[in-house]
Amino acid sequence: MNFEDQLDVYLRSRFTLIVLVSVEEERAINRIEEVCERTNRRCLSWDLADGFRSLTPVALSKANGLPPAKDPLTALEYIEKSEPVDTVFILKDFHEAWTNPQIKRKLRSLAQRLKTTPKSILITTVSSEIPDELKDEAVFLEQSYPTAADLEEVLKRLTSNSGVRVNLTPLGREKIIQAALGLTAAQAQRVFAKCIVTDGQLDDRDIDLVNEEKKQIIRESEALEFFPVVETPDDVGGLDVLKNWLRMRQRALTQEARDYGLPAPKGIALIGIPGTGKSLTAKMVGGMWRLPLIRLDVGALFGSLVGESEERTRRALRLAETIAPCILWIDEVEKALAHGGLDSGTSTRVFGNILTWMQEKSEPVFVVATANDISSLPPELLRKGRFDEIFFLDLPNLRERREIFSVHLTKRGRLPQDYDLDRLAARSEGYVGAEIEQAIIDAMYLGFNDGMREFTTEDILYALDRQVPLSVSQRETIAALRSWLKEGRAQSASFLEADEAADQFVSIQPEK
Repeated sequence: MNFEDQLDVYLRSRFTLIVLVSVEEERAINRIEEVCERTNRRCLSWDLADGFRSLTPVALSKANGLPPAKDPLTALEYIEKSEPVDTVFILKDFHEAWTNPQIKRKLRSLAQRLKTTPKSILITTVSSEIPDELKDEAVFLEQSYPTAADLEEVLKRLTSNSGVRVNLTPLGREKIIQAALGLTAAQAQRVFAKCIVTDGQLDDRDIDLVNEEKKQIIRESEALEFFPVVETPDDVGGLDVLKNWLRMRQRALTQEARDYGLPAPKGIALIGIPGTGKSLTAKMVGGMWRLPLIRLDVGALFGSLVGESEERTRRALRLAETIAPCILWIDEVEKALAHGGLDSGTSTRVFGNILTWMQEKSEPVFVVATANDISSLPPELLRKGRFDEIFFLDLPNLRERREIFSVHLTKRGRLPQDYDLDRLAARSEGYVGAEIEQAIIDAMYLGFNDGMREFTTEDILYALDRQVPLSVSQRETIAALRSWLKEGRAQSASFLEADEAADQFVSIQPEK
């Protein structure tokens, strides 16, 4: 049921107190007006600045002599005494007033008395938090972010002026609308207008500008961050099992897959040793599937006010669904429980909201959750149904270490064949990808400070020998992580080599 139909049902059901949650007040009021005009209802709005105003032709003909009503109590008294005809009273920003005990009591009593009348009160607010006393009287109505069809209307209205030049191809028009998903109608209009003003027209080149503007706007939401999808499987060494799994599901979020009967994949959890490429893999999924990649910063969800953290969580997840299909990357998911019991249960409620959403979401949002500390993860996170698969990223094997050296040398403009990759891979047993990358950077410093000569295999070996890898400094922690894999709780992200089938992990010290 769409927004307009749901509102009409609420009004015909004589719901007397409706709380409309939306960050787009203007768009919400326009849609309420449309419903009232279509159903021949009066519609009046009230706010502290302007008092009562009539919004529909019906209201203009029957609501003569509207009182100034510059305070909330007077406004509620007028609503109570007004004639008993079909009327929607929109109270703007009224959540600022219901902290007053007298107004809160009056609103509660009025909601009860209006049940025998055709009058309804509709309060617009950006938060779903209301006083406990009003929860039994109120119903909630949420306005979602604009759909592609809504944004198409915004674009059509903006470009209808004769002075606006539009040179969009059909595919370009579709892509620029897709790029604007996740913006409010007002934000989208401003972004489109900026594109037109920047080069005097709207064409396919403006798609990148819309994406950039959206990144800035979404970053202001505090908890979400847009990431460019530039990483490919070639940028990630090893992890062949995980890569094959992802390739099999590359088209899983398309309409083709829906028509075939395939359900949209829920996501994957990447558990394992720090530095093994979990974050890089999350970025790779976006690049491989050519979908927007959004990072959810769990730490930024927490606010100081009561209910603020839960509201931020709901808003961030709604925004992710609007942008769908997309990849939602939850980095170091164990941070959601970092506050433990010291925050009056806020972290538990936030985490519970995320878990429920992961289970119930219907939009094609593929979740990639990464974690280092398995002991902090509750069993309900890792049970079947939350994720399609749980992958463990282990210490890279010999072939993977060779690949990792090759990737990082190529990334820095060097030819891998100029280096002894077999020797480097053998010498770096027990090193994770991040440590291998750092060894190459340290070797580059050696060459740079020695007359800017080209760094060599020997320089990299020297840099490796100077490092103390995690497999040595955190031997017990790494052993505990690997035993978790051996217990069969996750699937290895890599093909295991024959010589790695031992039951115990024995760290090999770097060769001197």
